[in-house]
Amino acid sequence: MINAKQIIAIVDDDESIRRAIKRSLRAVGMEAETFPNSEEFLARLSSTTPYRPACVVVDYQMPEINGLELMGRLAPSRVPVVFITANVDPDVREKALASGAVAYLQKPFNVANLVEAVEMALAARQTPVERVTPR
Repeated sequence: MINAKQIIAIVDDDESIRRAIKRSLRAVGMEAETFPNSEEFLARLSSTTPYRPACVVVDYQMPEINGLELMGRLAPSRVPVVFITANVDPDVREKALASGAVAYLQKPFNVANLVEAVEMALAARQTPVERVTPR
């Protein structure tokens, strides 16, 4: 069950993508806040008003701080991340998942898959997930 007070942060430099994701999440009862780049999101995290999103949906290709670098900066906070990208490079997918992304969606993605990925991220936040690395 989704707690209405949980905020999903959407970090993407494409305004139409931010709006579409926010609208899709609101349609299923999730609240979202959007950020046009990693810098603004990080500034909000470090602001004097406490802010901790329940999950972050982050794009890979952004100016200045890309999605992978942002994930690295978020790692200590243990906020679950859903990674989205138009990039087709399989190495990007591997790096995102190896860095701890709960899900990886390639643009354009199905709204149902996005909602499912965010729900997984919210569940992962509440239940510690042990990652097993194959030998």
